[in-house]
Amino acid sequence: MRILRSWRYPGNWPIFRFDDRLLLILMAAIVGNFSGLASVALNRSLVMMSEWIHHFRHYWWVFVLPAVGAALSSLFLEKVVNEGAGHGVPEVIYSVSRYGGLLRFRSSFSRLISSCLTIGSGGSAGPEAPVVISGAAIGSNIAKYFSLNDRQRVTLVGCGAAGAISSIFNAPIAGMVFAVEVIVGEWKSVNIVPIAIASVAGTEISRLLQGNQIPFSHHLFNIDLLNIFACLGLAVMSAAASILLTRMLRSMHTVSHKVSAPIWIRAAMGGCAVGVIGLFLPVVLGEGYHSVKILIEGEYGQVLAVVALASFAKIAATALTLGWGGSGGIFAPCLVIGSLVGVTYHHLLALFWPSVSWVNEGYYALLGMAGLISGMLQAPLTGVFLIIEITGGWEVILPLIMVSAVTTTLCHYFEPASYYLKDLVEHGHLLRPGTDARVLSDLNVTELIEKDCIIVNQNMLLRDFVDIIKISPRNYFPVEDDQTGNFLGIIHLDDIRPYLFDPVMYDAVFLGQIMNTKVEVVHPDDDLLDVVRKMDMKGLFSMPVVVNNRFLGLISKATILDQYRKELMVQTSH
Repeated sequence: MRILRSWRYPGNWPIFRFDDRLLLILMAAIVGNFSGLASVALNRSLVMMSEWIHHFRHYWWVFVLPAVGAALSSLFLEKVVNEGAGHGVPEVIYSVSRYGGLLRFRSSFSRLISSCLTIGSGGSAGPEAPVVISGAAIGSNIAKYFSLNDRQRVTLVGCGAAGAISSIFNAPIAGMVFAVEVIVGEWKSVNIVPIAIASVAGTEISRLLQGNQIPFSHHLFNIDLLNIFACLGLAVMSAAASILLTRMLRSMHTVSHKVSAPIWIRAAMGGCAVGVIGLFLPVVLGEGYHSVKILIEGEYGQVLAVVALASFAKIAATALTLGWGGSGGIFAPCLVIGSLVGVTYHHLLALFWPSVSWVNEGYYALLGMAGLISGMLQAPLTGVFLIIEITGGWEVILPLIMVSAVTTTLCHYFEPASYYLKDLVEHGHLLRPGTDARVLSDLNVTELIEKDCIIVNQNMLLRDFVDIIKISPRNYFPVEDDQTGNFLGIIHLDDIRPYLFDPVMYDAVFLGQIMNTKVEVVHPDDDLLDVVRKMDMKGLFSMPVVVNNRFLGLISKATILDQYRKELMVQTSH
């Protein structure tokens, strides 16, 4: 048994015993390769489904295909693998925040299948989020198999996400930045190096199996100062589109849950609505990568009204797909919406200032893509590097940075948390590494209770209490009812010093007369971060722990800070 354990846990090998960085690099390469394979599998499956579905596009009933795909996707998640609908990225971030990156094995394939059904049939969603949760689950389960610790497992979860994004976009830098900026949330070399290795590994797998091609090539742009400053207006439009998409996704989710029907019926209803929109504006169907290529090449060839309508239609279709139970991500819809918003903005510039020689509309389409990604994720570095790598647009890096930074800032003002993080923040589930909330999340009130308190009753004379003070090392004394045993209040020596130095009061004062009855108390189930905040706000150093009117003990700031320091050392040890 000891030999088997040594084989399964590489950290016991002499080469890894003193520094686990080499171990993480080795594991990162493995995770990156498997994540890349998962990404390629989904990509090829979508291509096959798209080619098969294309044969039915001329039939009048084609609008029901997205409904069928969404319904089958929902049924698969709910009945077969017992997972909820959605794109899964918040679940990955939640697992990193609260459970050290623990993810179920079935998550490594469940979202691939469900999103293939949704997107392949015409649903407006992207394949990126499903491959992220697939890659993250692969990393988590490899770490679990080799019995790695929480910190190592979180790193491999980030490696899986990076390998998946890098593979599907052929963009290793963007994959690495996304994993660190969005998933792990911690810029440390111990994370960055393995994640970079996984990102490269995933990219190489994609290039080996699908070729080394930039997904969205474009013509070189001749950019002058006027076109650089004009991108600020596009940043405002991109922010507006990001906020609209975020709120429509949430409102559709809320509306769909009010419909008293099974989840697969609701998914079918949303898919059917998308199919109807697609009859008039095919650009809203599927992931939309073909449309993105046309838009950034400047060959869309539609008038302002049509492009603007297509922008709103794609937002609505995405909200209907994901908000009503379909499976997929928001990356691809953001790319399509962003490029449409960019072309719309170019048309507006040409309409109001026709005498100005504006850059080709593909330039603004490219910037709009960066704006939507940055705005929705509130991750400007991911937006910049993703667009640069998938388009080869290094010549537009300055306006890209401007659009991404301004869009992210505006979106943060109206939506303080990104689309991925909003629910986690609202429910207090977002605990980034190294923060007070993350450190304290592994501690609880019960394990910090100090029980060496001397309990007194309200009918005790001050003289008797003075004798107790002489043998007690504490300044706090809980007071209980001598009949019922209920907690009544607390006595703090600082509050009763005038009585202690006046012997005349010893036989004239009962403790019930001088105790503090307006005491802030703690329940064993209270969140420790809330307890610390209450202590800071009220200027308290100790608080009684009470349940059902019974005193259990004291919790002090000194004990909390001591355990906080120990837990911080455990969580940040390398």
